Amino acid sequence: MELLKNRITKDGKVIGSDVLKVDSFLNHQIDVKLFKEIGKEFKKRFDKKEITKILTIESSGIGIACITAQYFDVPVVFAKKHAGTNMDKDSFQSEVFSFTKGKSYNVRVSKKYILPEDKVLIIDDFLANANAASGLIDIINQADAKVVGVGIVIEKGFQQGRKIIEDQNIQLESLAIIESMRDGKIVFKN
Repeated sequence: MELLKNRITKDGKVIGSDVLKVDSFLNHQIDVKLFKEIGKEFKKRFDKKEITKILTIESSGIGIACITAQYFDVPVVFAKKHAGTNMDKDSFQSEVFSFTKGKSYNVRVSKKYILPEDKVLIIDDFLANANAASGLIDIINQADAKVVGVGIVIEKGFQQGRKIIEDQNIQLESLAIIESMRDGKIVFKN
């Protein structure tokens, strides 16, 4: 997706060799026009799949998932990182390590919102080592529902996330795949 790659090149900030800061348009301040194009692209890439729900993880994936859900006309469910007093006690739960936060979370989804008959598309902002995606796949499996695919905005292609997902025979679609980040420069996989 050239529009996205151009935006990453223009506004993304490389920190070290494995952190890409895109908070000016993706996960702090949101460029809604860009999200609209991202949603259309996910619709195009997963158009032949039957999808009944979109699942993401709080918080950066929520905006992307909501815009994408408009094109599929399905609800969005998001896994919560913190159990509040208003969270259903009867929930699916999986442990997820956050690379950016450097700690693990137990993410939860109420059993009311992922049902065995659901065909679920996972949408998230980044794929690195597949920690978040694996946790969401685990939750879908606990519900005896079906994972129909994983849609990622930015994939760090130099990390193992793709292999982990593809080894489970799950369709993975990443809109921008970064091959490397060195000396402040981003190299995209063709």
